Amino acid sequence: MELLLKKNVDKLGMIGDIVKVKEGYARNYLLPRGLATTVSPANVKQIEKEKIKMVLQLKEEGERLRGVLDTIAAASCIIPAKANEEGKLFGSVTSAQIAEALAKEGYPVDKEMVKLDSPIKVCGVYDVVVAVNMELQTKCKVTVVNEDAGQPENT
Repeated sequence: MELLLKKNVDKLGMIGDIVKVKEGYARNYLLPRGLATTVSPANVKQIEKEKIKMVLQLKEEGERLRGVLDTIAAASCIIPAKANEEGKLFGSVTSAQIAEALAKEGYPVDKEMVKLDSPIKVCGVYDVVVAVNMELQTKCKVTVVNEDAGQPENT
């Protein structure tokens, strides 16, 4: 099924892109959330106008977002978690936990901004990607420690 994206969708496309997706994904996710619409000449014109507005808005916000990224790049946080003697966690550290720890430190981050390939399952120091939008992203240091020991096991 071909759809026209009304908003940027992670790992799918940017606003104004015509994408081919499975019917279930379109019907259950993209269409109900207002992320996409059917492809028609009228819809294409409307989305192009919205895309121009969005580009102008992104240019205005670009400088402010770069400042936010610079502060996030300097950020580091320590997340205590239960682990065994080898440093393997009982469970895992997720993007939500990292976002919460960064927010407690005073950095404006939410869980959708933290990009993890997979949850962290071993104590240590990690460079975690924080993306403000699809183009602007940075890395920050996250240290996962055994909450009983209080120090990183594998650095």
